[in-house]
Amino acid sequence: QVQLVESGGGLVQAGGSLRLSCAASGRTFSTSTMAWFRQAPGKDREFVAGIRWIDDVTNYADSVKGRFTISRDNAKNTVYLQMNSLKPEDTAVYYCASRTSYTVSTDPTMYTSWGQGTQVTISS
Repeated sequence: QVQLVESGGGLVQAGGSLRLSCAASGRTFSTSTMAWFRQAPGKDREFVAGIRWIDDVTNYADSVKGRFTISRDNAKNTVYLQMNSLKPEDTAVYYCASRTSYTVSTDPTMYTSWGQGTQVTISS
């Protein structure tokens, strides 16, 4: 199983940028499909972006397409989420997740490992 630790959250103004990192430990990182989810207060956890281990194909939620970019560095066991043109509605706790399947799922129950989350707050 993969252990995940997120970092990089913070408070930024609307229109700004942040880069989240998710450091993984465990031998299966290079064969784990990785994803970012987020959860705002009072709302369900929602899919943000995912990247397949087998070919680095990416998927994005419509709400972040064109603004966010997910990437991974297998040599560093790290997955990133570059977030640009941030909006107040992007405010949430962001979670990193992994699954051993080669497909990206938007269903959080399909992921077996989770980080503790990092808070992202966007001021208007």
